[in-house]
Amino acid sequence: MFRFKGAHAQSTRSAVLRHGVSLGAMVLVLAGAGSAFAQTAQPPEAEEVDEIVVTGFRASLAESLSIKREEVAVVDAISAEDIADFPDLNLAEAIQRIPGVSIDRDAGEGRTLTVRGLSSDFTRTRINGMEAQATTGGTDSSGGANRGRGFDFNVFAAELFNSVRVRKTQSAEVEEGSLGATIDLTTSRPFDYRGFTAAASAQYGYNDLSEEWNPRFAALISDTFADGRVGILASFAYSERDLYEEGFSSVRWVNAVGTGSSGGFCSPVGFAPQNPTNSGSTGSSAANCATGVARPTNTAANVTAYTTANQASVYIPRLPRYGRLVHHQERTGFTGSVQVRPWDSTTITFDLLYSHLDATRQENFLEALSFSRNAAAGGQTQIHVVDAVVENNMLVYGVFNNVDLRSEQRYDELSTEFTQQTFTVDHDFSDRFRMRAFLGQATSEFENPVQTTVTIDRQNVQNFSWDFRGNPNTPLISWGIDPTVATNWQWRDSSLGTGVAALPRSEIRLRPNSVDTLFQSAQMDFQYDVNDWLTVRFGANWKTFESDSRERRRTDETVVPALPPGTTMADITRLLTGFGGNLGVPTGSATSWMVPNLDAIARLFNIYCNCNTGVAGGDFTLTGITNGNARNGNRFIDEDDTSFYLQADFTTYIADMRLRGNVGVRQVQTELYAEGYSSTGGGTFVFDNYSYDDTLPSLNLALDVTDDLVVRFGAARVMARPSIGNSFAGQNYLVPTTSLNTGPANYTATIGNVALDPYRANTYDLSVEWYFAPESLLSVAFFYKDIDSYIQVIRQDLEYQQLTAINPTAFAPGFCTLATACSPTTIFQLTSAVNTEGGPLSGFEISYQQPFFFLPGLLSNTGVQLNYTHVASEIDYCSNALCTTTVTNDMVNLSPQAFNATLYYEDETFSARVSGSYRDAYLQNVPGRNNNALEGKMETLTIDASASWNVTDQVVLTFEGLNLTDEPNHQWVGDDNRQSTSVYHTTGRQYYFGVRYRF
Repeated sequence: MFRFKGAHAQSTRSAVLRHGVSLGAMVLVLAGAGSAFAQTAQPPEAEEVDEIVVTGFRASLAESLSIKREEVAVVDAISAEDIADFPDLNLAEAIQRIPGVSIDRDAGEGRTLTVRGLSSDFTRTRINGMEAQATTGGTDSSGGANRGRGFDFNVFAAELFNSVRVRKTQSAEVEEGSLGATIDLTTSRPFDYRGFTAAASAQYGYNDLSEEWNPRFAALISDTFADGRVGILASFAYSERDLYEEGFSSVRWVNAVGTGSSGGFCSPVGFAPQNPTNSGSTGSSAANCATGVARPTNTAANVTAYTTANQASVYIPRLPRYGRLVHHQERTGFTGSVQVRPWDSTTITFDLLYSHLDATRQENFLEALSFSRNAAAGGQTQIHVVDAVVENNMLVYGVFNNVDLRSEQRYDELSTEFTQQTFTVDHDFSDRFRMRAFLGQATSEFENPVQTTVTIDRQNVQNFSWDFRGNPNTPLISWGIDPTVATNWQWRDSSLGTGVAALPRSEIRLRPNSVDTLFQSAQMDFQYDVNDWLTVRFGANWKTFESDSRERRRTDETVVPALPPGTTMADITRLLTGFGGNLGVPTGSATSWMVPNLDAIARLFNIYCNCNTGVAGGDFTLTGITNGNARNGNRFIDEDDTSFYLQADFTTYIADMRLRGNVGVRQVQTELYAEGYSSTGGGTFVFDNYSYDDTLPSLNLALDVTDDLVVRFGAARVMARPSIGNSFAGQNYLVPTTSLNTGPANYTATIGNVALDPYRANTYDLSVEWYFAPESLLSVAFFYKDIDSYIQVIRQDLEYQQLTAINPTAFAPGFCTLATACSPTTIFQLTSAVNTEGGPLSGFEISYQQPFFFLPGLLSNTGVQLNYTHVASEIDYCSNALCTTTVTNDMVNLSPQAFNATLYYEDETFSARVSGSYRDAYLQNVPGRNNNALEGKMETLTIDASASWNVTDQVVLTFEGLNLTDEPNHQWVGDDNRQSTSVYHTTGRQYYFGVRYRF
């Protein structure tokens, strides 16, 4: 409990808290803080106010508010109590409570952040002052393995950190690299506490979908010695999670006919074929029917169904499927800190942060394969349409014959090991001249040593159907067979031969991969107090970032050995049961089906031997750069950044109003090296360099209009370096590799571009903050970002000889001849990434926070924290292959609206909170794939709750409820008028029951 009385106490509290000390250390510095504050500002006399009692959650909110108030730049903060007591599974879910921050989830927990509409690639994350990048593997619909700059917050347990600051405006002293925000995470240190401190917590969690119980533990111990000159701290956190992720997905929607489709449906006898030169006879000679597929009977019903479905304006689900993903996760974290103060003027700090995230993911899908295969492999051209209903250009109901089914199981083993070590020396040369020296290294080692997919199939099923009418997110699918019977499935091996009649063939995919990242940083900062109102800061920073990606695969994943004599389908399958518990799937939906038994298949064929077993189809040798399918996954990028800055901090008065500010400039040089392997020239090793310079001025002003009113203004030139992970056609667009495809009807080429300039923008911020009562705030902030350098992937048509002129090594002059089915004048569609103009991004934030201590009775223990953000942007995207026309839309990953709300109750023994986080729908791809104008994600509203009871001064019982509405991951494709579901998955509600003990 902390008590502040009167105006002097209010400024004293602000001074203490703005230095980032923990609640446990506040008492030590209360006396001296008031005088320190008085040296920098002399606020007018204020009337005495009633005594303010700050405890628990309210104390943490007060601390965060004081940090925000005393900063010159636009900064929002969360204290340790916020993170520890919010009902949040990890850091991302805690930080989303800050205005302007939204999150993306994977497997039901927060993974990445978006700040003011700008995605994680535009947001820098620092841990204990050092930039870091943590990598995990995710589901394909959530971005897969992170190979870029974005920070995966689900690597860390929230218990490891005691404060978070989100810096929304740029200062010269803060490292460059962000268009959205810089997020500073800080772990606990021994000098934060007074003498011996220890605490521990234990929780047991339950998920209502997986019906699994899991433990979660955390502990901290800290002590100081030698009259407070030496301190040692260690903290530990461990948690497990077992959950299901269930739902429907379509892997996008595609035109029934035309470019990008799988060939159009097979037409009835007598119906005019798609190809005018075709004879239109019965059987395989029909151009729109696969070889060996008899055309359906010429009846009025068949013709009507065919003409209804077989239109270019009609979209169909590309791979309609039900799926259950089984996640298991173990997260271990440790922090250690040693601090030494050999002299009053010197503090030496060593920090260690370690996190190890081990996970497995098993994906089980029941799917209709025919609608996703290309025309050469049969695709729709083997399918007869029996009945069809189209609504809003979507084939919402269809009955089909000759459909190939597949049951697929993918199994991943995932491991992320993050280690950061930092060494800091703070030294005061005199009362006016100070220095900080910093040296740090952070490594993130992501391993996906097992990524295995095995499939079983069933060919030419009759009366397969789907029905989205009334069920747009969980359609009723009739599979045409009983999918729970093992004998209804087939192991289709290599002995079937080739051609459409042999398809589908079972597959064994082996795709182990890894991503290692390394950050190293060195920095020197100096601070000189010229006089009482002016301080000059200057310094230099050097850092290097390396990203090393590796991947291996089988040469041909569709070649598999035959089942040994006596082995049946029952021997290599198992029954999945209980699907759809939380989905409300329509009556008649399959809730059980046979899935491949991966363990049995692995033992049967020895698939992990990395060898050729000597039997037909049994080559399980894995290759990387010599394998055209895996080659693009092997790449290395090294980036060296050097910067210098000069900044002046000042405090003055304008008509009795205190004006605080800083003005400065940062000079930055970026040097980039990238290497990889091109698919042209038999896997040519390529590399290149690029460098660029940026001059980044910045200005921040904070005017204390009254004791309670602060007006802030910020302006800066900012930059964010190109994403390392973005790709097209499986190729990283920052790596200077090339590819070429000379298929009979598909001539394409790609060129990577290492010489991409960064995203650049001029930013402006204006905010008004009214601290109208103790621990209270009402504020509004306006922001505008003029993005004048953007990166887009464009496509243009060029003759091969023009490609040769661009890159004669990759596109050799003599390559296009009759033997390769092309000539020097053959038109190729070239895909590349280039810098383009961006567009403006603007918005505003409103925040309101207040404890209702003025209300009568129990209501005086309640309070509220609310914020709302609105963002709009206008980005020009190329809308055709030549980029001769553009379409304007919001920036991808930008939610136009977001809000967070927390209602809390807290007295001396009991505390309870309910929190809601809303994120508006947003775009994920513009333009979308498969001829869709857009791809996006629906809005989400997540409700969480928590409660605690102080049994004694040391023992606290806790309860947390997460995602109480079981909010789905709902993604879509289409346009402004047609939004077809591509993913609709839920993960269940999570509950935690626990106890905390304070020593």
